[in-house]
Amino acid sequence: MPVMNSPYMGRQPSEFKILTELEGVPNSRSLDVYKEHGGYAALEKVLKGGMSPDDVINLVKASGLRGRGGAGFPTGMKWGFVPKPAGEKYLITNFDEGEPGTYKDRYIAELNAHMLIEGKIIAAYAIGASKSYIYLRGEFYDEIAWCEQAIKEAYDAGYLGDNVLGTGFKHHMDVYVGAGAYICGEETGLISSLEGKKGQPKLKPPFPAVKGYLGKPTIVNNVETLAAVPWIIRNGAEAYKKFGTEKSAGTKLFNISGPVVRPGCYELPLGYPLKRFIYEDCGGLIGGKKLKAVIPGGASAPVLTAAEIENMTMDYEAFAAAGTMLGSGAVIVIPEDVSMVHVLENLMHFFKDESCGQCTPCREGTGWLLKMSRDIVNGDGAPGDAEKIADVAGKMMGRTICTFSDAAAGPARSIPQKFAHEFLEFYKNKASAAHAQG
Repeated sequence: MPVMNSPYMGRQPSEFKILTELEGVPNSRSLDVYKEHGGYAALEKVLKGGMSPDDVINLVKASGLRGRGGAGFPTGMKWGFVPKPAGEKYLITNFDEGEPGTYKDRYIAELNAHMLIEGKIIAAYAIGASKSYIYLRGEFYDEIAWCEQAIKEAYDAGYLGDNVLGTGFKHHMDVYVGAGAYICGEETGLISSLEGKKGQPKLKPPFPAVKGYLGKPTIVNNVETLAAVPWIIRNGAEAYKKFGTEKSAGTKLFNISGPVVRPGCYELPLGYPLKRFIYEDCGGLIGGKKLKAVIPGGASAPVLTAAEIENMTMDYEAFAAAGTMLGSGAVIVIPEDVSMVHVLENLMHFFKDESCGQCTPCREGTGWLLKMSRDIVNGDGAPGDAEKIADVAGKMMGRTICTFSDAAAGPARSIPQKFAHEFLEFYKNKASAAHAQG
C-alpha cells in the first residue's frame, strides 16, 4: 500500500491513544489516577452490567484484537477454545519479554499496571478462571514491584478476591518470577517453568487451552493483549476497529531502537507507514546517515532492506507479504556504516545462547550458524559459506517442538540472501590480506 494513500497522513501519533493515555500524567501508576481515566469501569460493566462470559468473548472477537506477543492469533477465538464445563482453569500473562529490541510490556507496567490487572480479571471471567498468574522476567525488578503493588491495591479495592465487587465472582492473582530464559516466552515453556520444571516447550497438541498448567485448561496472553481489553469493553468493538486495517485492527505499541533521533515506545494504529514512522515521528537517522536495513519485529523477524520499506505499512498482512513478520513490534534500525555480517553474527550469538537444547536441529543448528557467521567475521570464512548458512537455517525450520528454531532461521536466511555482496567483501578482504602477506 503506497504511503501517499495511507489514511494516517496528516494525523499525529498523539491521536492514537488507547494504551498510552496516561503518558505524562503525574502519579500515573496509582489506582486513583487510573480510575480518574476510566479504570475498572469496564470490569464493573462486565460484572454488574449483565454481560455473560460469552458476551465478553464475542465482543473481543468482534473487535478484531489479535495477540500482541508475536503470533497475532485472534484473542477472542483463543478464549473460546477453553472447555465450557465448570472446573479448574487458569489464566497466565506472559510478561517474560526477552525479544531483543522489545520493551513495550515494561512500558505498560511503567505507565499503569492496573491496565493489565483489569484486563486479566475480565479475561478470567470470560474463560471461567478463578486463578491467574503474571509470569515476569526475573531481571525486571521495577516491573515486578509495580505489578505486585497494583495487585495489592486491586485486592484492597475489592477488584480481586472471593467476591469481586460483591458479584460472587471469585478471582485471585499472583506474580511468578522467572529466571531470565528467553525460551520461557514460548507459552508451553512458560507453563513448564511455572510448574517448577525446566523451562522447555511441550509438544502440541494438546494445546494449553485444553491441557495446560497442571494439566488444566489454560490461556496464556501477552501483557499488551490484555491491557487493551478494558478499552474495548468500555468503547465497543466498532470503536476499536476504527484504528488499524480490516484484518489488523486496533493500535499497537512499537519500540524503535538504533541510531534514530527519537527512539522509544510509540502507540500507532496498525497499517501505519513504516517509512513515516522512522523519518517523521522518530526524526530519521542521527547525523543524516543513510538507512541500510530494518528488522521490523524483533530479532527473529527476517530483515528488510531500505528499498523494501519505501511503501511498507506496519501490520500483520503487509509484513507477511514481504516475507517477514510483525512479531513483537520491535523496529531495529541499521544504518549504512554497520556491517550486516556483524549483525548476523550478533543475532546468531543470541539464538545459540538462548536455545533450550531440547531439539537437535535447534541445539546443533544454532551452534553451526554461530560458528559459520563468526568464522566469516574473523576472516576464516570462504566463498559459499553464506549459502551454507542459509541452507542450514532452512533445514532447521519446521522440525522442532516450538518455533525457536524457525526464529533463528529467519535472519540467518534473509541476511545472506539480501546482503550477499557484504559477505563477498569479507572474502575479498581476506584474500587481499593473504596476498599482501605472501
